[in-house]
Amino acid sequence: MTNKKVSKCTVVDLFAGVGGLTHGFVMEGFRVAAGIDADIQCAYPYEYNNPGARFVPMDVEDLTPNDVLAFYPENDIKVLVGCAPCQPFSAYARKQGKHENWNLLYAFSALIEAIQPDIVSMENVPRLKSYVGGSIFRDFEDVLNRNDYYVTWDDSIYAPDYGVPQHRHRLILIASKFGKVELLRRSHNPNRYRTVRDAIGNLEPIAAGETRLNDPLHRAMNLSKVNLARIRASTPGGTWHDWPEELRAACHLKDTGKWYRNVYGRMSWDEPSPTITTQCYGFGNGRFGHPEQDRAISMQEAALLQTFPKGYRFFDPEKSNAITPVARFIGNAVPVNLARAIAKSIRLHILEHRGWLWQKS
Repeated sequence: MTNKKVSKCTVVDLFAGVGGLTHGFVMEGFRVAAGIDADIQCAYPYEYNNPGARFVPMDVEDLTPNDVLAFYPENDIKVLVGCAPCQPFSAYARKQGKHENWNLLYAFSALIEAIQPDIVSMENVPRLKSYVGGSIFRDFEDVLNRNDYYVTWDDSIYAPDYGVPQHRHRLILIASKFGKVELLRRSHNPNRYRTVRDAIGNLEPIAAGETRLNDPLHRAMNLSKVNLARIRASTPGGTWHDWPEELRAACHLKDTGKWYRNVYGRMSWDEPSPTITTQCYGFGNGRFGHPEQDRAISMQEAALLQTFPKGYRFFDPEKSNAITPVARFIGNAVPVNLARAIAKSIRLHILEHRGWLWQKS
């Protein structure tokens, strides 16, 4: 965590979830006043892990400009950030014609136009740039251009370049009233990418269905008898094509299923993991098998692969710690190290253009 703070600067985080993006800004010395998200279940982890930031349980489409402006003290630099849910822009949603949540990005741009924050950042999947012929992304960018922002974006951001041990590609946009923002240069080269082993290799072994008593987040989903046999037949980096035929799923024996290789797989110790999703608790949902233990990854492992610090709380210990909602919290989050890269880019930009606001903590 940086020992420098930006005074007279306040951040509001839209679509905040449990605070992955917020936490990156906090670690880079920003004051985050509020995180806004429709999912009330995110309130406890967001506020517990980000003291001083208030969780606001509201749908972004229902926000008024005054709701957001109330969080910015007078004369502060106003920073508005957010990662609109990316599911509408996924390959699956496109194939199914499911795109009813596009309007969340339009709600985001409408708030920008009304509030006129000094700096804006938006993170999403690269496919957003070409979705519906690119019109949604162009509309978002057009709002910024006509409101006199200097806009910088890159749809080829690769998370391992910024210390995230996970094959994850993202689009990052930063816009500023002060001048062009330079995106932070990558901090890791391919021969120094953080790996699955770096992230989770020192955790205690557990079995499928087990929870460590001293670490309730280190909990893995149980496996059926057939899936236990399947994972025992799996090798890191291999596929279900390596299994004996009697273990293969019926759908994989059809012509249409032969190409679905990235399910029922183990991670490899010495590479970044696959993209962590909301379904990462299930061995059959992707390449989410542990490299050597006969189970899918635990929620603690998923959180560490998303670069949440060890000890980040995703649930109230006095209440339920069911795997499915915790996996949703983790999979929907911006990886914290990637969030830090965005925040540091903005921190250095403010230092360049408003250096008199910089102070030591």
